[in-house]
Amino acid sequence: MSSHHTNPHSRLSPAARLLIERIHRAGRPPMEALTPAQAREFYNIGGPILDLQPPPKVDRVEPLQVPVRDGHACPARIYAPQSDAPLPVLLYLHGGGFTVGSLTTHDVLCRQLSRQGHCAVVSLDYRLAPEHRFPTALHDAWDALNWLRAQGASLGLDTTRLAIGGDSAGGTLSAVCALMARDAGLPLALQLLFYPGCTGRNDLPSHHAYGKGFLLDVSTIDWFFNHYIDEADRDDWRFAPLNADDHGGVAPAWIGLAECDPLVDGGMRYADALRMAGVPVDLEIYCGMVHGFVTMARALPDALTAHADAGRALKNAFTPL
Repeated sequence: MSSHHTNPHSRLSPAARLLIERIHRAGRPPMEALTPAQAREFYNIGGPILDLQPPPKVDRVEPLQVPVRDGHACPARIYAPQSDAPLPVLLYLHGGGFTVGSLTTHDVLCRQLSRQGHCAVVSLDYRLAPEHRFPTALHDAWDALNWLRAQGASLGLDTTRLAIGGDSAGGTLSAVCALMARDAGLPLALQLLFYPGCTGRNDLPSHHAYGKGFLLDVSTIDWFFNHYIDEADRDDWRFAPLNADDHGGVAPAWIGLAECDPLVDGGMRYADALRMAGVPVDLEIYCGMVHGFVTMARALPDALTAHADAGRALKNAFTPL
């Protein structure tokens, strides 16, 4: 896969090619032309248009407040099926380059994961850059994971069956939290990673092959990174989990990657690093897909396959042998 095709555009699925053409024709401004506040609003309104409508039904959808270390309360949302027994739970961290994204942009995905995984999902509105730079988002995620472990029973959750997951930047946060959980002796059933950012540099072959014109441009990645983190911290493993000294003993991983994504090589390297360290890894590469596809199910039906695959991984991880 690292020998990316001489004409990368020929790898796109017909639906992905059509979507890219539609967005191009609509003259959408690149995110880096907007302020972070504008970009957030744009994503909150425009993102859900590409996703399933109406949103899939879940029995229980409720707001939560999650207290974190500095006294801030992170808004969150719990999704859960009807159940007499305590439910296993996935803490979900949305994508958006640490700068954009919200409970709204990932509402459909969290509903799908709850339905397909037969589990509760807690979606966290962690604090965003540039108002809150590295490592605030990570601290919020880690504190929420620990809060869920401690307080989950009062929400009808089985905290002995706890997983973490996210897409893109949320996948980065999830991978890092899984490393921290190993060090803290906090058992996790699964780390569920959709096209996670795993490296702190945009210098892999896929960054060049798919760096422009595939929904996530490298120029946008740079815009995100510059809002979130200082250049001097870019190689910190808490930002670039591939750089961790040791990947052994972390939670089993399900990793879903998009073939035509600047982040695909980093994701494959992360899967390799985990496997080399003896961690069970289930790796799926969705052919012809682009970064962000799992929250574009109306435009890109392959998202439904990824939802089902991820749901199956959750169900299997939560089912005691």
